[in-house]
Amino acid sequence: MFEYARAAVEGALAAGASYADARVVISKNEAIDVLNQAVQTVRHGESAGVGVRALIGSSWGFYAITSLTNSAARTAGEKAADIARASALVPGAAITLADVPVVQASWETPHEEDPFAVSLSEKVDMLIRVSKTMQDVDGVSLARASLAFYDTNKWFVSSQGAEIHQHIVESGGGFDATAIGEHETQRRSYPQSFGQYATGGYETVRAWDYEANAQRVAEQAIQLLAADEMEEGETSLILESSQLALQIHESVGHAIELDRILGWEAAFAGTSHLELEKLRSHKYGSELMNITADATLVGALGSFGFDDEGTPAQRVDIVKDGTWVGVLSGRDSAALAGLEPGGMVRADGYSRLPMVRMTNVGLAPGVGTLDDIIADTADGVYMETNRSWSIDDRRLNFQFGCEIGWEIKNGKRGRMLKNPTYTGITPVFWGSLDRLAGEEEWVHWGVPNCGKGQPMQVGHTGHSASPARFSNVRVGVRA
Repeated sequence: MFEYARAAVEGALAAGASYADARVVISKNEAIDVLNQAVQTVRHGESAGVGVRALIGSSWGFYAITSLTNSAARTAGEKAADIARASALVPGAAITLADVPVVQASWETPHEEDPFAVSLSEKVDMLIRVSKTMQDVDGVSLARASLAFYDTNKWFVSSQGAEIHQHIVESGGGFDATAIGEHETQRRSYPQSFGQYATGGYETVRAWDYEANAQRVAEQAIQLLAADEMEEGETSLILESSQLALQIHESVGHAIELDRILGWEAAFAGTSHLELEKLRSHKYGSELMNITADATLVGALGSFGFDDEGTPAQRVDIVKDGTWVGVLSGRDSAALAGLEPGGMVRADGYSRLPMVRMTNVGLAPGVGTLDDIIADTADGVYMETNRSWSIDDRRLNFQFGCEIGWEIKNGKRGRMLKNPTYTGITPVFWGSLDRLAGEEEWVHWGVPNCGKGQPMQVGHTGHSASPARFSNVRVGVRA
């Protein structure tokens, strides 16, 4: 496949591009959905094509085709250069690219079981058993379970001499139970509300043991119907790690994307409250807050060998001891900001222009366990599993709802609480972080549905987190 990418790059250079790169991408996916023991969907998809990017002066041009021939690829490169030339008619400073190693390399996701080699019947039978277990709990109205798998091969070539092949394997899924009461609906899900996804094979699904958790999840959905409503107030808030992962995604991950900070990108998820001149001095949170963007984590959903500009995967400090020290960047944005490129540019398939995307933006663990944190809390509330979220387009003012909560009194878990919510302002909230559980409860949560750009691209991101406590947080707010 390298020959098609080379032809595309040669076409762009011949048409006047100062730099060009191309990706041949062949991907396949499988999705299975079960509702109340009945199979709703078994979907298989495949795609193949080449996308070429050409740089002329102040502008990129991009063109993509599905025809994998040398002549078609060369023509695509020429058209990408034509688009760049036309775009460069708009006045602007010439784009420069930060230096990265020029390599010829290959990389593959570490995995044990090819998820596409596991029989469809084994997958469907497991989902039906999970659905049945939930449906057998009296009062459960909807019992859903799903799996999804992705297999992607990429061949990347740049005009600087890079030639890289990657094979990325992703697996995941989840289930949920819904109970419908007289005036309300309650839902519990597992492993998290979007399901849990990882880079790896079918072994990553087996590790979460769906069947052993189905009855507990269904019973909690029923119990929530009779639980007390959360009261409004200000208290200590303990978050389970999957909810904290989404908190990181929304209030840190999007805010640190350098294209948003520079004002290049505002579609779908807004801009950022961060100002580049305050890098290395802005206080993002308490001294317990240490955030990294690490594309090298084995098993995390935002891991790869090289990004879609050919930059090697790496670990970058984002927040260190509470101070903002790093960003998510690509070669062009990093050069403009005078920073080292972070290797964080990816595209949703062959037909989309690569853009800055989160890799694995995670919170480093502390010490102890969730039980230690609860035992150390005189008065507070513990919340699990995201139910809703809202955040302004500068990633500052937010409100999250969770599926379930418990009152914490004198170091013990008390009443179950339904419809729990909390709200805050990003730097104030992170500044109140005062307890953080240790590595034994640190989970690489995957977000498979991160939207960005226009046309929107769906990105796969990872967020490592362990349970944490925040002081003096407003909870129970309805408006």
